Amino acid sequence: MLPDQQLLRIPGPTPIPPSVARAMSRPMIGHRDPETAELLEKIKPGLQAVFGTTQDVLILAGSGTAGLEAAVTNAVKPNEEALVIVTGAFGDRFYKICQAHDIKAHRIDVPWGEAVSPDQVKAHLNEHTDIKAVFMTYCETSTGVLNPIADIAKVVREHSDALTIVDGVSCVGGVETKMDEWGIDLIITGSQKAMMLPPGLTFLVASERAWKVMEANDRPRFYFDLRTYRNKLAQNSTPYTPALSLLFGLEQVLKLMKEERMEQVFERHRVMKEMTREAFKALNIPLLTTDKDASPTVTAVKPVDFSADDLRQVAKKEFGMSLAGGQQHLKGKIFRVGHMGYSSPADVLQYLGVIEIALRKVGKDIELGKGVQAAQKVYLGQ
Repeated sequence: MLPDQQLLRIPGPTPIPPSVARAMSRPMIGHRDPETAELLEKIKPGLQAVFGTTQDVLILAGSGTAGLEAAVTNAVKPNEEALVIVTGAFGDRFYKICQAHDIKAHRIDVPWGEAVSPDQVKAHLNEHTDIKAVFMTYCETSTGVLNPIADIAKVVREHSDALTIVDGVSCVGGVETKMDEWGIDLIITGSQKAMMLPPGLTFLVASERAWKVMEANDRPRFYFDLRTYRNKLAQNSTPYTPALSLLFGLEQVLKLMKEERMEQVFERHRVMKEMTREAFKALNIPLLTTDKDASPTVTAVKPVDFSADDLRQVAKKEFGMSLAGGQQHLKGKIFRVGHMGYSSPADVLQYLGVIEIALRKVGKDIELGKGVQAAQKVYLGQ
């Protein structure tokens, strides 16, 4: 392989479009200068389109987990009750954040690789009537599951007064998101996934209903006080020094999304998902999730007759291709392929070809080209 050629096919960080990289190399400006205010003003409508909202989208310098913690500390008081839907490692992270901030968190544990059922949420809310917030993941990165958050939000509204709080880190920007229409109260994503940027930004948007709760919350907070961000954003500013280079890149990302149109962005991700899944089916290699529960942004593969980690090592050593492994109890048992953001069907055909060679190298008897052919047929609509 070429030493400078790295093929990043993990579910974040993801590849950066060249025009975005160029935008981020612009000369630095003063974060309190009029140029920064103009930049923030330009960014607003594009972010609203991504989230499907008329609310302003807050921008924090920090990873996606910073946004998750901000949601917890602003929306729920110590000793209040919350429900956390755990369908994988990142649902479990939401639970741990709640525990760290003295919230009485209940769990719905769903087998890894399956989506939660709205009926499970309904039953729990009917049993525990003091729940103030329901935390969930849209795409569970660790398993490749896409949870039915529109249906869950509907159940939460109909059976409680709880806020619906969504971790959308590994899918917002790559899958349809209609925050206002679906009745979501808080939703978060990060810059390094479908948003086609390096790590370092978290985006968070809240409903008016959520703002009423957060305004009344007397829990101490400083950097993560979302009220401060809201007030400053109304003035096209930020309370603390923003990650300006990333904002330069974000402006270009939103331009690219507008040019492609969000509907086509979502369709591109759907096609990549189908191409990837049909390829592994053609190779008789099991997938962790069902077609119904599968995310358009990441696919989890669960081999039974070869080592997932051995395959990843071959792909990395011989082709410079990074594939993700499993987490927690799935470590060493699965590998995950990211297909989000700056990714296209051409990339799918590339990584499937590499994976087929790696399969042969680890001793898996396959017919070369069979998976790629299956993906090609998906693309051609056959």
